[in-house]
Amino acid sequence: MQLTIQGTEDKAAVLHALYVHVVSGRKAPGWNAYTMGAGCGGALVPASFAVDLDDASPRARPVPGKEGERPTASTDFPYKVSATDPQVLNIDAATLGQDVSWYLELAWSSGDRKGTTRIDDHGRPFRTVALNAGHSYWYNANNNAWLPDTG
Repeated sequence: MQLTIQGTEDKAAVLHALYVHVVSGRKAPGWNAYTMGAGCGGALVPASFAVDLDDASPRARPVPGKEGERPTASTDFPYKVSATDPQVLNIDAATLGQDVSWYLELAWSSGDRKGTTRIDDHGRPFRTVALNAGHSYWYNANNNAWLPDTG
């Protein structure tokens, strides 16, 4: 998932931390998985985080990432944002065998104000489901066809 955080004023805001909250977890169903394919990078250098949803206390851990095909360094909070200076966060949340509902909270401050902002799917938790090995497909736009994912 990719988040773009941008201030609403010229005054800077500081992003302090990203907290992971698991709402529920159960055994993953054995259905097929589909991927629409790869995207392309933009002008902002993203900060990348990995989340192990199988961990008893999952957290957003900074990891090296990619901007298009170019590797990026691992960076961690705090980040500074404003109306003209956004920050992109790439979140790779994964589970090996569960169907997990979860959301994030972003801690921030600006001047004497501080708070947390919930990040979810329009009021609902995100849902991450483990892949059913051998049953994943990706969309090849050149052929207009779903092809087996071979790795």
